[in-house]
Amino acid sequence: MSEIIIGIDLGTTNSEVAIVENGIVSVIADGEGRKMLPSFVGIGESGEILVGEPARNQYILYPERTIKSIKRRMGEDIQVELAGKHYSPQEISAVILKQLKSVAEDYVKKPVHKAVITVPAYFSDSQRQATREAGEIAGLEVVRIINEPTAAALAYEARHEGRKRILVYDLGGGTFDVSVVSIEDDVVEVLASHGNNKLGGDDFDAKIVQHIVSHIHEKHGIDLAESRHVMARVNRAAESAKRALSDQPFVRIDEEYLIEKEGTPIHLSLELSRYEYEAMIAEYIDETLEAVHIAVSGANMTASDIDEILLVGGSTRTPVIGERLFAEFGVEPQRNIDPDLCVAMGASIQAGIIAGESVSAVLVDVTPYTYGTSAIGDIGNGDYYYPFKYVPIIRKNSPLPVSKTEAFYTAADGQEEVLVRIFQGEDQDALNNIEIGEFLVKGLRKVPAGNLITIKLALDLNGILHVSAQEKETGLEKSITINNAIARFEGMEIGHAQARVNALFGGADTGDWVEAQADTEAEEHQAQVKARAVVDKAQTLLEKASHEDREDIIDLIEQIKDNLAGEDFEAIETATNRLADILYYLDV
Repeated sequence: MSEIIIGIDLGTTNSEVAIVENGIVSVIADGEGRKMLPSFVGIGESGEILVGEPARNQYILYPERTIKSIKRRMGEDIQVELAGKHYSPQEISAVILKQLKSVAEDYVKKPVHKAVITVPAYFSDSQRQATREAGEIAGLEVVRIINEPTAAALAYEARHEGRKRILVYDLGGGTFDVSVVSIEDDVVEVLASHGNNKLGGDDFDAKIVQHIVSHIHEKHGIDLAESRHVMARVNRAAESAKRALSDQPFVRIDEEYLIEKEGTPIHLSLELSRYEYEAMIAEYIDETLEAVHIAVSGANMTASDIDEILLVGGSTRTPVIGERLFAEFGVEPQRNIDPDLCVAMGASIQAGIIAGESVSAVLVDVTPYTYGTSAIGDIGNGDYYYPFKYVPIIRKNSPLPVSKTEAFYTAADGQEEVLVRIFQGEDQDALNNIEIGEFLVKGLRKVPAGNLITIKLALDLNGILHVSAQEKETGLEKSITINNAIARFEGMEIGHAQARVNALFGGADTGDWVEAQADTEAEEHQAQVKARAVVDKAQTLLEKASHEDREDIIDLIEQIKDNLAGEDFEAIETATNRLADILYYLDV
């Protein structure tokens, strides 16, 4: 029997977990029969952890003890407050993931340790790494991160045959992205992506909230924004109104005893038409359509080349979206696949492929960003050389995994070091792009200007960037993995975060035992990281080794891999140290 790997859609508004069994995709329901878990986390009156529907229900009365839409903060170096304590976005997301993990374990009747998790196509490197860390904190090995539109296309492909070029329009609660996907002979290939990580249904809600707040202020002279409790009720009412307007032309927003003024209760009673609502969000819809045309152009296509349009995300139920897309492409969007569940279904299909299940689709994904470095060069005016000219190395929409190398030359005689700065973006001025990492290469030869330095960028299947710089003549090399340029969890921090999240679920005291447990988990994590790094280095140095050393190296590599699989940390450390000693003499 193949190992269990679940697929998870970690959403802004709702999250889902799915699994492939005997070639059949199932979105797993919880004990109450619900397939969607609201992405809310709270602390109850007795200090118990609340996840999903209970936390969502509490939000109206106790917004200070509840967190929503944490996905929008992923990758940021911040702490959010929950019931007087502070947590990272990764920890809050880990609570949601841990709950989904529990739902899956109840279904399969055994522990689950591995998952494929989806992210918006336009998520940055730091946001992807934060998602991976959230999974690790929740006790899940994230075997693959895939883009949400790609996952939706996988779910769609499972039902169709033939060659198709599909536009996947993905508008969720907090993010928007669009991908152009080619499906042919069981191969799902993403040709281009574009989007906005800060645009979604939450922004639609905010427009209705603003409308309600203005209505009350004009009618009663009261600023509702001064009360968090009142605003929580208004937000809930706005979200309900938005949903209702997907199916009917008018909705009545009624909230009795919303607030008091001079001892007199103020009630909210307001009618909102779909026409008014669509006018409120028109600028957002326009922005998504601009992104659509950028993606289509990036795929070297025109509107007439698109065969079908697939709508993903609950916010796509807004009727004007389908109408605008039909007007642009002359194609009626597909509505025969659930926009809320298809991403989790696609994630489980990818998980099934990795686990060895009999699933037909093969996935080819792309990077939504351009990555490169800076160098001295002309940026267009020809009058002088600018020190921060952007030099793209990996281009946007390159298929993953991808590895590219470019040659650069030192600018000064006797230059002994080079600062390598890595940027993400499209502007020819590197400083107008996002700097995501840097490192210094020291000890270069004291030679005239023009010493050749190669810089290699490699993006893996999870969209994580690996960078190396090498002095060509000597082989002197320095490398880094850019997991999160903003706020990377290190070993000890991962361990402590796991303990904090576990304590929330177990109601345990976060005293000495939790600290000791965190330290142990951190040491084990560090041992695994070190072992994998030494194995990688050993494999690159095999050709330099003598026949006798090569045999010893291969034996130790196999030992380490077996020990990693069996989580024998004492044996891992022993074998790793022995291998490191051999490599020391090879690498001098």
